[in-house]
Amino acid sequence: MGGNFVIAGGSKGIGLEIVNQLLPFADRIDVLARSRGELADHEKVVRHDMDFTSDNLDFSNIPDIVHGVVYCPGTINLRSFRALKPADFVTDFEVNLLGAVKFLQGCLPALKKGAAEKTASVVMFSTVAVSQGLSMHASVAAAKGAVEGLTRSLAAEWAPKIRVNCIAPALTDTPLASRFFSSPENREAMAVKYPLGRTGLPADLAATARFLLTNESSWMTGQVLAVDGGMSTLRK
Repeated sequence: MGGNFVIAGGSKGIGLEIVNQLLPFADRIDVLARSRGELADHEKVVRHDMDFTSDNLDFSNIPDIVHGVVYCPGTINLRSFRALKPADFVTDFEVNLLGAVKFLQGCLPALKKGAAEKTASVVMFSTVAVSQGLSMHASVAAAKGAVEGLTRSLAAEWAPKIRVNCIAPALTDTPLASRFFSSPENREAMAVKYPLGRTGLPADLAATARFLLTNESSWMTGQVLAVDGGMSTLRK
């Protein structure tokens, strides 16, 4: 596969697993994250401190040519609509959508150069709650719905050389979702809600992201892929 990749939020959870799955094929992977997290030292990996809620982001240290980027930062802010404040919506919007906007604008010059060589690919993340209208998800679903709209708009604007797709997972066992996996009983209660009998693993989402970053998905753009154990389409 080869190429240079930039992963926002690649030091833990799904982002870290994407880094690990790209390592055998990539020439270089730049990880933009607030902390080192669980990211191991590797000759192909370069980490940069970056907080996407900041307005002063420096992309000058990423490669001049980039072939694929992934924006992983997100929120899980589950409360009743009555309990949510406007500030909660602002926070979720800032992390999920505006952070992605800043990231993509910062990477775009390098992506265009990567696309000039062959093609380039962008992957973003939504949530099953956008399509399913889940209770207690008003703030995060509103923000992720905007991410899906951005995905389709940019896919049209950047075609044919830069492909833009989105993954919409259900509950995945990551540090961000750790409170839902705090005991074996909680894990079991969550697992039985899914037709496939389990909640997601970072490797499930990373494998889909890797596919979208490669030429194996070269005829796909503007898509929102449900990787959710069947939750969005099946009823048992």
